[in-house]
This record gives sequence, structure tokens and C-alpha cells, in this order.
Amino acid sequence: MGTVTAMLAATTLLGGCGSKSDPAAAPSTSSAASPTAEPRQALLDAVPDETDGAFQFSGKDASSDLRGRIDPAAKAFEMNMAMAPDKDGVTVKMSFLVVEEKIWMKAKFSGQPGLPKLPDKWLALDRAKLNDGDGVPSYDGADQGNAGPLIEAATSVAQEGPGKYTGFIDVTGGEAAKALEDGEAAALGEAGKHVPFTALVGSDGHLSSLVLEMPAAGKRKAYRYVVNYTGFGSTSKITAPTGSAATKAPALAYEILNG
Repeated sequence: MGTVTAMLAATTLLGGCGSKSDPAAAPSTSSAASPTAEPRQALLDAVPDETDGAFQFSGKDASSDLRGRIDPAAKAFEMNMAMAPDKDGVTVKMSFLVVEEKIWMKAKFSGQPGLPKLPDKWLALDRAKLNDGDGVPSYDGADQGNAGPLIEAATSVAQEGPGKYTGFIDVTGGEAAKALEDGEAAALGEAGKHVPFTALVGSDGHLSSLVLEMPAAGKRKAYRYVVNYTGFGSTSKITAPTGSAATKAPALAYEILNG
């Protein structure tokens, strides 16, 4: 299934750009934004980190729509992803569940007869059986939407009101460029050095949304890069699936992922 391979390769929102111990990726300070901090630092302080409890995540990039849960204490996340129909009308919906080094998946295909059909359970994957173990999600920090690296690359930030920020981000280099699809930063050229954004910080001090207005580049139309973090304090913790909820992934699952 080339559609699945392309989907995984294109989905940059599946994981953060780097360790949260790296100051360039996100600060190690409290997630509560200080009203006296300069605007960019206030935003960085609001990005979720490893001290936060479980929360909800949703996001969009150039080719995918994601949503799920992140649980930093368990080094875990659940990610549900959907991709628009390909040229053959095939629609793919996939879910991944990661708890530390363990990973499970679900997948459903529709739009054409004779498509692969997998059990509707969490399918435990063996990374050693994957051609590209790095091609599937892994937990590498609370900030799965890469908000920290993007805000770090902001060239200007202004606070427009309580919890509302606007400014511009240079996405053409460093960790910010890694938040985009391969080759996208280079294709943007000069336009990529002045990408407008808006961000909202909730009354609880957590970053609730970051939206970049990405300009058109080559054949790619303009789009919105969106990250939403919500549900702090009300989201259930993540645990490994057990019993009838899970089973070993069949050979077909590896054929799909390795395709």
C-alpha cells in the first residue's frame, strides 16, 4: 500500500523535532506563562513539557489530519490519523498507540473493493520486522506538534490581548524546518522566512493553539499548519491495551507498513 507509506512519510506531526531537554526544542521552565515575561518566552513557557499530565492533541499539516492523547508521565501517546482519498479513491484511517518502546496500530481502508482488512483490535508491532523502524511513531516528548521549535524560530512576537499572540516565524532552517515535510522549507524560499502565526494560551497557562498561515510553494497550495493542545487535567491516562482489546500484528500489517 503505497498510500500508507506516503502517509507516514508525509506526516511530520507524528513526533517532536527533538528531546525536550534541548533548549532549542523547548524550555525546561514551568508551563505556566508569566504575565511579565517577554511575549516569545511567555509562549515557550506555555508549551507542554514532561511535567504535564495527560492531555488532548489535534493538528493539521499539508497532508494529514491528526488527533489523540499524550501522556508524558507514561511516555505514551495515542494518535488517530486520516488522509484524504488518493488518486484511486482509497481512504486510509490509521491509529497508533505508543507506550514507552512498545507500539500498536489499527488501520482501515475504504474506497475500493478488495482492499486489505485487518482485525479491529490494537495490533502489537515488532519494530524489528519493519523495514524502517523510524517510519512509525515513537514517543519523543510532550510537544508532539512541534510548537516549541516553531515558536523558538519566531522573528517577532506580539501580545494582542490576554492569552493571544501574533507574529512571524522563519521556517526555513534549523528545528523549525524539520517540523515541515521534507523539502518544503526549501521550496518556500524567501516566503518561508516570514510566515504569520497566531497562538492562544488558556487561563491555565497552557498553550491551547498555534496556527501558521503557510504560503503556497510550487504545486502545493497555501494551507494552515495547526496544533491544538487541550484537556489538561481532564484527559484519561494512557495504558497498554490488554486482553481481547489487543493481539499480535498479522503478516499483512507488516506488508502494509513496509510497502
